[in-house]
Amino acid sequence: MEMMIDFPGGARVDAHFGKFTVQTDQPPAASAPTPFALFLSSIGTCAGIYVLGFCQQRGLPTEGIHIVQRVHSDPFSGMVSNIDLEIQVPPTFPEKYLPSLIRSAELCAVKKHLEKPPTFDVTTKISLPA
Repeated sequence: MEMMIDFPGGARVDAHFGKFTVQTDQPPAASAPTPFALFLSSIGTCAGIYVLGFCQQRGLPTEGIHIVQRVHSDPFSGMVSNIDLEIQVPPTFPEKYLPSLIRSAELCAVKKHLEKPPTFDVTTKISLPA
């Protein structure tokens, strides 16, 4: 997959891939999430895709299901030290599926990539004018 990153003005930085554009911005006049907030939201939404799929495959209603994501940072380094995902289900949700619901959320591809991160190669290239 290739993404094109550009700078549309101010503190905005956008990513373009396929038919999508993901906008990011920085405070104080942020008109979109910061890149890091977007990154963090990808963890919970990815887990949500797996929870949704689990429920849909079994014909279980998803009404009233929420995932609460809590991010804990090390006060000295400011780095994220722990991420909690709490799957909240309504009282009518079948209890027998709770452990499987957790296992489905743990299949999240974003989570798996964080557990075994890729390497990064950052280079520069002089591009010729179009």
